[in-house]
Amino acid sequence: MFTARLLTALSMTICTSMAFAAPAAPLTLDHSSAKLIDKSTALALWKQAQTAKMVKLYPMSKWGFVSEVEGGFDDAKVCIVTARAMMLPRSGKSLVFNPSRTATTFGMQAGATEDQCRGLAKAKLGEAITALHSVLAPN
Repeated sequence: MFTARLLTALSMTICTSMAFAAPAAPLTLDHSSAKLIDKSTALALWKQAQTAKMVKLYPMSKWGFVSEVEGGFDDAKVCIVTARAMMLPRSGKSLVFNPSRTATTFGMQAGATEDQCRGLAKAKLGEAITALHSVLAPN
Protein backbone atom coordinates (compact mmCIF):
# COMPACT_ATOMS: atom_id res chain seq x y z
CA MET A 1 0.00 0.00 0.00
CA PHE A 2 2.77 2.40 0.97
CA THR A 3 4.71 1.57 -2.21
CA ALA A 4 1.69 2.27 -4.41
CA ARG A 5 1.17 5.67 -2.79
CA LEU A 6 4.84 6.48 -3.11
CA LEU A 7 4.89 5.55 -6.80
CA THR A 8 1.74 7.59 -7.44
CA ALA A 9 3.20 10.64 -5.72
CA LEU A 10 6.48 10.24 -7.56
CA SER A 11 4.81 9.93 -10.97
CA MET A 12 2.63 12.99 -10.27
CA THR A 13 5.74 14.99 -9.33
CA ILE A 14 7.52 13.99 -12.53
CA CYS A 15 4.51 14.75 -14.72
CA THR A 16 4.00 18.13 -13.05
CA SER A 17 7.63 19.12 -13.51
CA MET A 18 7.52 18.07 -17.17
CA ALA A 19 4.36 20.11 -17.76
CA PHE A 20 5.92 23.29 -16.36
CA ALA A 21 9.38 22.83 -17.85
CA ALA A 22 10.52 25.34 -20.42
CA PRO A 23 10.21 24.07 -23.99
CA ALA A 24 13.43 22.73 -25.47
CA ALA A 25 15.24 25.00 -27.88
CA PRO A 26 14.80 24.30 -31.60
CA LEU A 27 17.76 23.93 -33.96
CA THR A 28 18.79 27.54 -34.57
CA LEU A 29 21.75 28.72 -36.64
CA ASP A 30 23.20 32.17 -37.21
CA HIS A 31 25.12 33.21 -40.33
CA SER A 32 25.65 36.89 -39.55
CA SER A 33 28.48 39.32 -39.99
CA ALA A 34 30.51 39.25 -36.76
CA LYS A 35 31.05 43.03 -37.08
CA LEU A 36 27.32 43.65 -36.66
CA ILE A 37 26.04 41.00 -34.27
CA ASP A 38 27.65 38.14 -32.39
CA LYS A 39 26.25 34.64 -32.52
CA SER A 40 25.23 34.54 -28.85
CA THR A 41 23.15 37.73 -29.20
CA ALA A 42 21.38 36.40 -32.30
CA LEU A 43 20.62 33.05 -30.67
CA ALA A 44 19.37 34.85 -27.53
CA LEU A 45 16.90 36.81 -29.70
CA TRP A 46 15.57 33.52 -31.12
CA LYS A 47 15.25 32.01 -27.65
CA GLN A 48 13.47 35.10 -26.33
CA ALA A 49 10.93 34.97 -29.17
CA GLN A 50 10.17 31.25 -28.81
CA THR A 51 6.68 30.40 -27.64
CA ALA A 52 5.00 27.14 -26.68
CA LYS A 53 2.53 27.72 -29.52
CA MET A 54 5.39 27.81 -32.07
CA VAL A 55 6.85 24.57 -30.71
CA LYS A 56 3.44 22.91 -30.85
CA LEU A 57 2.62 24.07 -34.39
CA TYR A 58 6.11 23.50 -35.81
CA PRO A 59 7.78 20.55 -34.04
CA MET A 60 11.53 20.77 -33.45
CA SER A 61 11.99 17.40 -35.11
CA LYS A 62 10.76 18.85 -38.43
CA TRP A 63 11.76 22.53 -38.42
CA GLY A 64 14.70 24.78 -37.58
CA PHE A 65 15.56 28.46 -37.87
CA VAL A 66 18.36 30.48 -39.44
CA SER A 67 19.24 34.16 -39.07
CA GLU A 68 21.47 36.35 -41.23
CA VAL A 69 22.50 39.94 -40.56
CA GLU A 70 24.64 41.68 -43.17
CA GLY A 71 25.70 45.25 -43.87
CA GLY A 72 28.08 47.87 -42.62
CA PHE A 73 29.09 51.41 -43.53
CA ASP A 74 29.03 52.87 -47.02
CA ASP A 75 31.35 55.60 -48.37
CA ALA A 76 29.24 58.35 -46.77
CA LYS A 77 29.51 56.62 -43.34
CA VAL A 78 25.86 55.55 -43.33
CA CYS A 79 25.17 52.32 -41.45
CA ILE A 80 23.13 49.97 -43.65
CA VAL A 81 21.74 46.71 -42.24
CA THR A 82 19.76 43.80 -43.70
CA ALA A 83 18.41 41.12 -41.36
CA ARG A 84 16.69 37.92 -42.40
CA ALA A 85 14.95 35.22 -40.33
CA MET A 86 14.05 31.92 -42.00
CA MET A 87 12.25 28.70 -41.10
CA LEU A 88 13.82 25.66 -42.75
CA PRO A 89 12.92 21.97 -42.82
CA ARG A 90 15.17 19.58 -40.91
CA SER A 91 16.86 16.50 -42.26
CA GLY A 92 18.14 14.60 -39.26
CA LYS A 93 20.51 16.88 -37.34
CA SER A 94 20.90 19.43 -40.13
CA LEU A 95 18.73 21.94 -41.97
CA VAL A 96 17.85 21.85 -45.66
CA PHE A 97 18.23 25.25 -47.30
CA ASN A 98 14.72 25.35 -48.70
CA PRO A 99 13.08 28.14 -46.67
CA SER A 100 9.44 27.55 -45.87
CA ARG A 101 8.97 31.10 -44.57
CA THR A 102 11.25 34.14 -44.61
CA ALA A 103 11.08 37.63 -43.10
CA THR A 104 13.54 40.36 -44.08
CA THR A 105 14.03 43.81 -42.60
CA PHE A 106 16.20 46.70 -43.72
CA GLY A 107 17.52 49.69 -41.85
CA MET A 108 19.93 52.58 -42.19
CA GLN A 109 21.25 55.28 -39.90
CA ALA A 110 23.37 58.22 -40.99
CA GLY A 111 26.25 59.30 -38.79
CA ALA A 112 26.10 56.18 -36.64
CA THR A 113 28.97 54.90 -34.56
CA GLU A 114 29.94 51.22 -34.68
CA ASP A 115 28.02 50.57 -31.45
CA GLN A 116 24.91 52.30 -32.84
CA CYS A 117 25.22 50.22 -36.02
CA ARG A 118 25.40 47.02 -33.93
CA GLY A 119 22.32 48.21 -32.02
CA LEU A 120 20.50 48.77 -35.31
CA ALA A 121 21.49 45.27 -36.45
CA LYS A 122 20.13 43.74 -33.24
CA ALA A 123 16.88 45.71 -33.55
CA LYS A 124 16.39 44.71 -37.19
CA LEU A 125 17.01 41.03 -36.45
CA GLY A 126 14.50 41.25 -33.61
CA GLU A 127 11.97 42.75 -36.03
CA ALA A 128 12.59 39.99 -38.59
CA ILE A 129 12.15 37.25 -35.97
CA THR A 130 8.96 38.89 -34.67
CA ALA A 131 7.58 39.21 -38.22
CA LEU A 132 8.34 35.55 -38.94
CA HIS A 133 6.65 34.41 -35.72
CA SER A 134 3.61 36.61 -36.31
CA VAL A 135 3.04 34.90 -39.66
CA LEU A 136 3.66 31.38 -38.34
CA ALA A 137 1.76 31.60 -35.06
CA PRO A 138 -0.46 34.70 -34.89
CA ASN A 139 -1.82 35.54 -31.45
